[in-house]
Amino acid sequence: MSLFVPKDRRSLFRQFLTGMYDAVIIADPNGHILDVNPRAVEHFGRDLDEVLDQPVSTLIPGLRPEVVQRIRHGIEGDHRVMVNAYGVNKAGAKFACEVTVSVIDLMNPGDLVFTVRNIERRREIMTSYKTRSNAFELSQAALFACDADGRILEVNQAFLDMFDLADEEAAKTKSFSDFMNDDPLPENFRKALAGERTVTGIVAEGDDGSEEEVEVVLAPNLVARKVIGVVGSLLKA
Repeated sequence: MSLFVPKDRRSLFRQFLTGMYDAVIIADPNGHILDVNPRAVEHFGRDLDEVLDQPVSTLIPGLRPEVVQRIRHGIEGDHRVMVNAYGVNKAGAKFACEVTVSVIDLMNPGDLVFTVRNIERRREIMTSYKTRSNAFELSQAALFACDADGRILEVNQAFLDMFDLADEEAAKTKSFSDFMNDDPLPENFRKALAGERTVTGIVAEGDDGSEEEVEVVLAPNLVARKVIGVVGSLLKA
């Protein structure tokens, strides 16, 4: 994306950069740093005077000069290039980032803009999600989640085994009441929707016809402090 910023608008442009959420590095056509915005200073821990005229690889090692030249020649018209890379702060710590490279005629024709988004937090969240998902599947307790109307949204393998279901899709055709309609579970479901966690022991019939005790825990499924349904577990004593 090629932009031309007249001299009388450069201060306005810099104000715009100052307010941006992403880190921004402006470099000459050879990839040497001309300017950085406050977010870049925050991410990389370096002021402009520490990186001025240094190659952008000082902050993003993967963007070596030869790589920058390939990217620059690959940008045509309004196209921009996005790459996944690692930034390095002043202390030497790495963080994952997405870098979008585009062209801007600011100080010189063909100057480059590197817009850097720190995705370390996103990766941490995804790793945490995968860890929880693995624990969900491996749990010996039968786990489930359903919406506010009781429709089943998600179950683990232990739940499928407990209720002799072929797969998760079969479970999703059912509702909470199809599996747990004995008192006081319907009332406990309503309590969970109201924000309360309940633990109840019930007696269920085992595969061999004998009675066995099952602990049923129901709790609200919260997203941003809003109850969107109910989550629960069933564990044989």
